Amino acid sequence: MTRIDRYILILFLRTVLVCFLSLAGIFIVFHAFTAFDDLVAQTRNGDSLPWVAFRFYGPYLIMLFDMTGAIITLMAFLFTVGWLRRTGELTATLSAGISHGRIFRPMVIASGVIIVSQLCCREMVIPHFRSSLTMKAEDLNGEIEQAVRPTFDQFAGILIEGATLRTKAQTIEHPNFRIDADYEGFGDLLIADDAVWMEPGQTQIGIGQNTVTRPVGPPVAGYLLRNVKEPESIHRIASAGRGEQPVLLTPADQSWLQPGECFLATSVHPNMLHTEDTATRLASVLELSGRVRNPAVHSSLALQTQVHERIVRAPLDFGLVMLILPLVVNARGRKLFVLIGAAVGMVLAFFALKTLASALGGSGTLFAPGIAAWLPLLVVCPIAYARLRAVQHV
Repeated sequence: MTRIDRYILILFLRTVLVCFLSLAGIFIVFHAFTAFDDLVAQTRNGDSLPWVAFRFYGPYLIMLFDMTGAIITLMAFLFTVGWLRRTGELTATLSAGISHGRIFRPMVIASGVIIVSQLCCREMVIPHFRSSLTMKAEDLNGEIEQAVRPTFDQFAGILIEGATLRTKAQTIEHPNFRIDADYEGFGDLLIADDAVWMEPGQTQIGIGQNTVTRPVGPPVAGYLLRNVKEPESIHRIASAGRGEQPVLLTPADQSWLQPGECFLATSVHPNMLHTEDTATRLASVLELSGRVRNPAVHSSLALQTQVHERIVRAPLDFGLVMLILPLVVNARGRKLFVLIGAAVGMVLAFFALKTLASALGGSGTLFAPGIAAWLPLLVVCPIAYARLRAVQHV
């Protein structure tokens, strides 16, 4: 890397940082106007206000970077080249026989690194903060409760629903499971005080001081229903299943269960019971693809389209940056604001194409979900590559 490469790279990254911090500052200031009292109330537990604000806004800033990283990179590209042209540094470099492609190479590589960083945040960081990103400021130190989306387990033949879902504890309060299959002795309803999600072999239940340790965990994943109300005398009913797969386990023949408990073996994770679509958008590709492949639950066309959209998002974002690259060459000598206007128009057309493809895939019109999600990439990337090759030696 030459000195001019380092100079251009620092100028570009500084512009990216300033743009992102400006957006983050605007978001925090406007949001704090409505949530400041709630944030101050959290300091009564002994935490300082800056620490409370960091805990609350930190995950939101990560999500903001994921949402705006590609657009900020694109605009920083335009502003950096505009600055180099305004100061005459670009003209001087070109007069030395160096092509636009060589000058812009550090920014192109940096753009790829930023988009890869977005991908890492989206798949590995944001899913861990999903609960924090769906809560309000007053819920910062407490449990987040929301309504339960009724979900039918097609394999077990049981509709999973309840009063509320506590997301951190992965617990359904007052579960009311409707049994649509024939399990001897269980009847049509399974009612209990709560239902706690447990992984195979998990022995601890609860969070913090409410943690309870059991000597043995369940053999499969599912919900542990405690203090079962219906059916009565659950400890006298034998466990039931479908084929060789266990579905409803009871203390009658399961020594690890206590009296009054019942275990529902299911692949319907509490993350699938969120009523807010935000929780689904914040899930990783592995989780979303797992839902699509899960035979126990129905996968909508919109969800299948969303999985493919998440897969192609990173190369599509990079294709967008490369699509705008020829504008910064500015062989016709157009002014900076004219270039920015042209870039905005191209970005709008890009997102219009993505929205149209998503709508077609979600509705099953003309294209299957996979083809619809990949259509923008098939249209944009060849054009972007051709435009990139055209300006490399200019």
